[in-house]
Amino acid sequence: MSLHRSSAVPLAGMYAALIVYASLYPFSGWMVPGVSIWSFLSLRFPHWWTVFDLVSNLLGYLPLGALIFGALVRSGWSVARAIFFATAAGSFLSFSMELLQNFLPMRVSSNVDLALNIAGTLLGALIGAAVPILGGIQRWQIVRERWFIDRSAGGIALLVLWPVALLFPVPVPFGLGQVWPRIRDALAGWLQDSSLSALLDPWLQAETDVSQLSPASEFIAIALGLLAPCLVAFTISRPGWRRVLLALSAVGVGFGATTLSTTLNFGPQHALAWRTPTSMAALVAGLTMALLLAWAPRRATAGVGLMALAALVAVIAQAPADAYFAESLQAWEQGRFIRFHGVAQWIGLLWPYAVMAWLLARITSKDSG
Repeated sequence: MSLHRSSAVPLAGMYAALIVYASLYPFSGWMVPGVSIWSFLSLRFPHWWTVFDLVSNLLGYLPLGALIFGALVRSGWSVARAIFFATAAGSFLSFSMELLQNFLPMRVSSNVDLALNIAGTLLGALIGAAVPILGGIQRWQIVRERWFIDRSAGGIALLVLWPVALLFPVPVPFGLGQVWPRIRDALAGWLQDSSLSALLDPWLQAETDVSQLSPASEFIAIALGLLAPCLVAFTISRPGWRRVLLALSAVGVGFGATTLSTTLNFGPQHALAWRTPTSMAALVAGLTMALLLAWAPRRATAGVGLMALAALVAVIAQAPADAYFAESLQAWEQGRFIRFHGVAQWIGLLWPYAVMAWLLARITSKDSG
């Protein structure tokens, strides 16, 4: 049996890292608990619980089980061994997170959460096992060989993460990568009351201008935000009609993810509030640029993608956070979406930089074409 590099490997690693972040956020107030860190194992079923909590704890670990199982099977493991190890890995991760939550005042260790996480991991592994039985892996491999080149796992993983990144509130539709405010706030907190604080204070001050980006800057950010995933897909696909369909698919996926994000943040009645004349024109421009590059060599598309992402993060860095955007962030960070906060937020912040690193590697590789 020939083994292929699977996109499940990087996806499983990234998903596990994001579970750690979501479980331990906000990483502040660490303290020694007044009770045994093992006491949560013998607690009774809580009096106060919601269906959302139960479902989210079950489904939150389901992708992890499926991804670990898929990575192991694609590496040559038997189905039974892969199910066992995937469940054991998810159980160990969940148990570790519940133990560490004892030391965080804003988090509560729970044996119910642990049981649901283990069940979710096992369910994910079983679903993963059903896929090859139903011929899913063989069908996917046929599709992958027809549509993508060899060594495309990293690019596929980045494309899968793109719609997830769009779920977290962004200052401009499709405008991922606004990491500077987070870095600035973190540095200001670390340097508070230090000798460097006064020296760097003007540089670290939060911006008071809450005016929006100019229409031109917003247009550029949205167009480049759509062009970026298209060029990632072009870098791992063969020139021609397949790229045209991939670009059209990016428009549909991006439209759906942005609409869902707006719905989660502002309510169903405002689901299409992001669809303005500027945003629609920018999407047409981004799609047009992508179609013009549909027959370009892969190395050229990687180079253009690197420049497009550099321009995107430069424009987004200038976007201020208006009052509605700040309120939306607060809802994610303090409300019921806290379990998904780390996943969507950090993918959205880091996705452009991860893509730039990957594209740079593709440009310098000998087999990039």
